[in-house]
Amino acid sequence: MTAVDSVSVIVPATTANLGPGFDCIGAALTLYNEFTFTRVDLPPYQGGETAKVIISVTGAEAERVQTDERNLLYQAFVKLYQHLGQTPPPVEIEIKLGVPLARGLGSSATAIVGGLVGANVLAGEPLSQSQVMELAIAMEGHPDNVVPALLGGCRLAATGVEVEPPRRHRRAAASGTVERQEWEICEVPWCENIVPVVAIPDFELSTKEARQVLPSQVSRADAIFNTAHLGLLLRGLETGNGDWLRAALQDKLHQPYRKALIKGYDVVNAAAINAGAYGMVISGAGPTLLVLTDTINAEAVAAAMSAAWRSQGISPIVRSLGIDTQGARSFY
Repeated sequence: MTAVDSVSVIVPATTANLGPGFDCIGAALTLYNEFTFTRVDLPPYQGGETAKVIISVTGAEAERVQTDERNLLYQAFVKLYQHLGQTPPPVEIEIKLGVPLARGLGSSATAIVGGLVGANVLAGEPLSQSQVMELAIAMEGHPDNVVPALLGGCRLAATGVEVEPPRRHRRAAASGTVERQEWEICEVPWCENIVPVVAIPDFELSTKEARQVLPSQVSRADAIFNTAHLGLLLRGLETGNGDWLRAALQDKLHQPYRKALIKGYDVVNAAAINAGAYGMVISGAGPTLLVLTDTINAEAVAAAMSAAWRSQGISPIVRSLGIDTQGARSFY
């Protein structure tokens, strides 16, 4: 493809973990950030250094987004050019926010994926989608948010089989100069009758804080528990079997430790179940709470979650969403 001068990239929000699928499963949601990248001739800074980026932001919490070279979207943009061994062009970036910041809905993943996809298009698409995905996973540190943000749908990610490099590369691999990070990505069928409902509170929870409360080791019994329930979750999502989903959404690796960081968790959970939800989980690292229910009960579940959290002094935004099946897409 010939390089273009401007491109817009739309990237969906994501929900990760889905209970027992800690750090390996995620789904793209019908909630979006939009990023536009335009090549420009920028005036020099004071002192003579050439300006590199101009960033403007609109949408909720726009004032909290960094508008200089520290911006994660721009860092991802630069990362792709560095990977190509090229100097990134001066660029003007417009950000339209639709995904809440620091709420467990993959806002950082949208920035990483958006920056990489935008740079790849401006550079003439030298990288394949799988190569962009590898860069995104490397930047994020784990695949559960960036993979569905890029590809859409519900995705399970696992490291692939290590393949010994060809003989001529073995010496380089032994010295650490050859990077080999292979991933197997499995699309998880999602029954159309399963509705994800998100309750987004008016407070934040940092991923760092959410990870600090996790134990460094777990028991064999808890590991077996999560393995069994992840398998059941995959079948429940595919079939829409409510009994399977009610059992499958249980977890013993992260939610028992993290829920104490989320005010009103047990109250909201009880309200959602009583209104007809299959179960409730923490979306990503939280504090957004995600419920899976059916189309008949979705409206009642959303109303119950909102009322329950408001009874605890929290003002949430509660929305019934769908599963985005397209992932990141670009327009130019």
